[in-house]
Amino acid sequence: MKLRSLAPAVVLLLAAAVSHAQSQGNFGLYLNPYVTRISNSKPETGPFAFLGDNATSRIFWGFQMGGYYDFFHSGPLAAGVTMRFSDQHANNAGIRDFQVGARVAGTLTGTRWNPYVEATIGGASTKPPGATARVSKTAYAVYGGADYTFSRHVDFRAFEIGYGSVTTASNETIGAGNTLPATPSKLLSFSSGLVFRF
Repeated sequence: MKLRSLAPAVVLLLAAAVSHAQSQGNFGLYLNPYVTRISNSKPETGPFAFLGDNATSRIFWGFQMGGYYDFFHSGPLAAGVTMRFSDQHANNAGIRDFQVGARVAGTLTGTRWNPYVEATIGGASTKPPGATARVSKTAYAVYGGADYTFSRHVDFRAFEIGYGSVTTASNETIGAGNTLPATPSKLLSFSSGLVFRF
């Protein structure tokens, strides 16, 4: 999956959603720091070891940008769609992903807290350290968090935790000509920051 080919579609979708949601206050955008612990069940060695020689986990740092559109409302509950893009690096390796999915959010009665849950699927592109080859595979994740409303258009994302999976670049996916079954890596992510609502 070529992530850059999705850019025009994402821009059009965001523009349409913003124009429809401006008067309803149910469209959010964010650009926040993003940290992910990527782990494998067994260590890998060789020129295409994504986490590095004999490593079973590594912390990747970067940013995540995304948006959501809640088109269904019933009392304190809302449901809609979400899309996310992230770019992270560690040990000269990199991972980029783009995912879309569904979300459910709510408002805790008598408070400004808005917890949410999102389930997403899409594609991730990974590059091992010291190599130019990239591997693109299907990725999925589940996220949960809570936003605190500061004002009509600004929320503070107090925390977000995500758990997902993707098959990364490795000796199996590159060196073996992509013919051997590869074990997916597990991704545990954390994020916090501001969300701008329209």
